[in-house]
Amino acid sequence: MNENDISYIIRGAIYKVYKELGPGLLESIYEAALKFQLAKDGLDVKTQVPIDVVYCGYKLPMSFRLDMLVQDKVIVELKSVENMREVYSKQLLSYLKMTDLHLGILVNFNVNDINNGIFRIVNKL
Repeated sequence: MNENDISYIIRGAIYKVYKELGPGLLESIYEAALKFQLAKDGLDVKTQVPIDVVYCGYKLPMSFRLDMLVQDKVIVELKSVENMREVYSKQLLSYLKMTDLHLGILVNFNVNDINNGIFRIVNKL
């Protein structure tokens, strides 16, 4: 299954979660619900995945965590914020570069229309 196929299923799962729960809850609730829905839809999902940070060949004594990694191919970053900030897209792009992955989905569940809360971020490898 390629990234576009996975992305299609992820978007469908996001719509299902949003329709059931609505806006304004904590990110952790959306994470648990989306993980459940994606697994129900047949995808492998890992949450809070630690990623090492390497600088000039040196592994730094710290890491960061991906909200979700789907099928080991697509990163999903979850937000439930009133205002999306440009830095969120930049962070996701950095995560994609650091993991050598191609596609990420940034979703903000705190919107009146979920169509306005889903953003596709592509790492041009």
